[in-house]
Amino acid sequence: MDERTDGAAAPAPAIDVRRLVAIDVHTHAEISKDGHSSLSPELLKASEAYFKASGHRQPTIAQTAAYYRERDMAAVVFTVDAEHATGHPRISNEEVAESCAEHADVLIPFASVDPWKGLAAVREARRLVERHGVRGFKFHPSLQGFAPDDRMAYPLYQAIEELGVPAVFHTGQTGIGAGLPGGGGVRLKYSNPMLIDDVAVDFPQLRIILAHPSFPWQDEALAVATHKPHVYIDLSGWSPKYFPPQLVRYANTLLRDKVLFGSDYPVMTPERWLADFSGLEIKPEVRPKILKENAARLLGLAVPHAQTREKTTP
Repeated sequence: MDERTDGAAAPAPAIDVRRLVAIDVHTHAEISKDGHSSLSPELLKASEAYFKASGHRQPTIAQTAAYYRERDMAAVVFTVDAEHATGHPRISNEEVAESCAEHADVLIPFASVDPWKGLAAVREARRLVERHGVRGFKFHPSLQGFAPDDRMAYPLYQAIEELGVPAVFHTGQTGIGAGLPGGGGVRLKYSNPMLIDDVAVDFPQLRIILAHPSFPWQDEALAVATHKPHVYIDLSGWSPKYFPPQLVRYANTLLRDKVLFGSDYPVMTPERWLADFSGLEIKPEVRPKILKENAARLLGLAVPHAQTREKTTP
C-alpha cells in the first residue's frame, strides 16, 4: 500500500519523520487553556488512584509539544467527548486542533465527537477535518456509554471513512471510574474489541486502531486485527513488561506491520514505556516498525519513496 491509501486524508509536511525516534499515537489533552479538565473531578481522582499517579501534572498542549520536541518524538493528541454519558463538558476539539497546529512539527491533532450527538456529530466531524486539519478521531465506548456496533454511531463512522482518517477505539478495562461505586457508571462490556469487528466489516475502508492491550480480551483483539486488513493495535496504557505473551508473539510475526507505539501520556510517560520496551523480546527488524514506521504509514507521514531513493542512490 502507498502512503496516501493507507493513511490520513492529507500529509502533514511539517513533521520530518526521518529525524524522529518514535511516533506516540496515544496521548491525551487533559486540560484546556482556561483550566477546564477533560474529566470530572470524581473520575479524574479515580483514574489517578488506579494509575498510582495521584496529583499527576496535567500538561497543556504547548507543554506536551515541548516535551516531545525535546525527545525527538511526534505525538497524536486527543481528548474524549463524553458529554452525553457523563454530563461533563468536553475540551473543545477546535482548541486541540489549533494548539496542535501551533506545534505542527511534533503534534498531530485527533478529535473526539460523542456519537450520541447524531447528525450534529457527523457535521462536526466533517468540519473538523476539512477546516481544522484534524487527522483522526478517538472513541471511548465505555466512557461514552455506547456499544461500538450500535447502528446509532454508523453515520459518524461513514463520515470518518469518507474523510479518509483513522478512528481509535479504547478497548479493554479502563482506569476511569475504577473503585467508584458502580465504577462511576462506566460499563466495561462496551470496550470488548469483538464489538468493533462489525464496524470493520460494515466500513471496510475505515482505518481502526484498537487502543491498549485489551485485557481481558487480548485474544479477541488479536483475532480482529489479524482478520481485518485495516485494523491496528496500539500498545498504550501498559508497561511493555506486562504485555501478554501472545501479544508479543503476534507483534513479532503476523501483526508486525500493524502494531503501534503509544504511551497514554501523561498517565504513562514515553520514557517508562520505551525503557521497558527495550527489554522485550522484539526482533530487531520489527522494533522500528512498532516505534515509528507503522504509524508514519498509517497517518500519511511516511517519507515519499522518491525521496528515499534519492537519499539511498549513490
